[in-house]
Amino acid sequence: MVNPDRVRRLIRHAGVPDIAEVPGGRLVDLPGRGRTYVVDMPGPQGAETLILLHGTASTACLTWFPALEALAERYRVILFDQRWHGRGIRSPRFSVDDCADDVIAVADAMRVERPICAGYSLGGVVTLTAAHRHPDRVGGLVLCATPYRFREKWREQAFHQAFGAFADAIGPYSLRRIERFATKLSELPEHSWPPGGFEKWALGEFRSTSAWALAQVIAEVGRFDSSAWLDTITAPTAVVITTRDRAIPVYRQLEMATMIPSATIHLAGTGHTGCVFGAERFVPALLDGCASVASRR
Repeated sequence: MVNPDRVRRLIRHAGVPDIAEVPGGRLVDLPGRGRTYVVDMPGPQGAETLILLHGTASTACLTWFPALEALAERYRVILFDQRWHGRGIRSPRFSVDDCADDVIAVADAMRVERPICAGYSLGGVVTLTAAHRHPDRVGGLVLCATPYRFREKWREQAFHQAFGAFADAIGPYSLRRIERFATKLSELPEHSWPPGGFEKWALGEFRSTSAWALAQVIAEVGRFDSSAWLDTITAPTAVVITTRDRAIPVYRQLEMATMIPSATIHLAGTGHTGCVFGAERFVPALLDGCASVASRR
């Protein structure tokens, strides 16, 4: 489980961006699904649309804020809290398929026909699944720090099997705790640095996801395996490989890139938290990946 003290130390040693706030958003109702917090940055007139999907134990703004200014110079940028994270959809259970369908529901709500989807870690898993389930609606993929499967080595198999059994056992209790946790959140998050500055804002975003929710999310994502259908992805794809990643092995990210037809590879010399704590190396690779996909649309 994610250690809040470690997150606090990382934040203190991170380079604080030269901004005083992140873009404000609003709660959007997705018919038949629930409501989630969405930020919509218009970008240049006629620009391609990016939908950004964040990582586990994070929120849309916390994962992507270092890249938003640069992305918005080139694209319309939409980002939202995925279900069971931040102010995302609350549902009786968490599934990657539901998250993938949420992407299309957000696109419908924002009147976007074929967005480019960029996902980080969990967000990459959701992006892959959305492209597989809705190939006519996903116009391109940018996969960052993304695995295509988890249960390969025996240690991984043992961990995910045991963790999945644990999550199933505590499932009903987790749901009650998650619902209780959600009632304590403010309706909308802060978008300007509160008293206490960047660190307080970042910790607030991190703490807006219940640890009880994370147990279920990790268990579900651990079952993900796209090996059987990766080569059916037809949308233009870029793979941004975090080359110092200890959470998602580099060789596995590279394998994924070779299994998706015509995927381009973009290297970011940073670890798994590089979207924030290695942003000076991650953001240029992200921009290259997005440009590669946009040029092949």
